[in-house]
Amino acid sequence: MKKTALILLTSLASVAIMSSCEKDEDPTEVVRDSSKPSGEFTASMSGTFVEQNSSGTMGTVYLGKDDEGTQFLKLGADFETNLATGTVSIYLSTSDTYTADPGSGNPDLRLVGIALENGKAYYKLDPEADSKFTHVIAWCGSANIPFGNAELMDN
Repeated sequence: MKKTALILLTSLASVAIMSSCEKDEDPTEVVRDSSKPSGEFTASMSGTFVEQNSSGTMGTVYLGKDDEGTQFLKLGADFETNLATGTVSIYLSTSDTYTADPGSGNPDLRLVGIALENGKAYYKLDPEADSKFTHVIAWCGSANIPFGNAELMDN
């Protein structure tokens, strides 16, 4: 009996100690996905994709900032492309033509992210994009062809 009581007491003490070491949740703490805009997204530039190579690429793209001044590239809810499953990359470019330089890179081309699905998507730009970038290119790396491009114009 004493042995059972001792085991029970030890178990309760262990539970009490472990419970007191757990991190208290702060119900007022809000965890935000930093890859999405904070507050309102305001576009300063936008463009419409021109389809290339029968890819079905279409829709609107926006460049702008959120309430905290963080720059994002946004694909609109109307964005569509074939193979938006991770094979289409989104680039900022100084022209409507994708020109890679595998040996040393191309300073006139900046990878923004991957189009994982059709529809709205945000890409956080850190560091901010230089003003020299005037176009957005949808590039299919597996086929090595452009799927579309959009010229960015001031809103």
